[in-house]
Amino acid sequence: MSKSKKTTWAWLVGTFFGIGKLKPGPGTWASVVTVLLWWAAIRGTFVPHQWLVAAILAVFVTLAGIRASTIVARESETKDPSFVVIDEVAGQLIALIFVPPEWKYLLASLILFRGFDIVKPPPLRRLERLPEGTGIMLDDVGAGFYAWVIMMGLVHYKILG
Repeated sequence: MSKSKKTTWAWLVGTFFGIGKLKPGPGTWASVVTVLLWWAAIRGTFVPHQWLVAAILAVFVTLAGIRASTIVARESETKDPSFVVIDEVAGQLIALIFVPPEWKYLLASLILFRGFDIVKPPPLRRLERLPEGTGIMLDDVGAGFYAWVIMMGLVHYKILG
């Protein structure tokens, strides 16, 4: 890692406030914390258009994440640093859109997202080849969309409850 000055905001965002430094599996830690924060934010409260809040957050996190992860990758001199986990936050948020705040659905969302993120079915692996922060972020955004599609089926058909 380069000894040069770090851009503080980018490192805070890119590592999701240091969660990316947790071992093992920093991406899984980031996804778990995202689900728990989402659950805490919406449980027991009436959030009108909760799906819209999740979608707006996902877009915001994705855009901020592209910039932050580009800076962190450059400053760490690493193409896709494993400690950059803001991409998991964005993907997990996408997987939570329209998901009821019930533990079975939240857990299914987490498992599906992490599975797609790890396996990277086509064309997700190709998205990693995009330059800098765009490539870091978009494969996880794609994994979030894959998980979201399956979650919509689970929710629509009330498969989990």
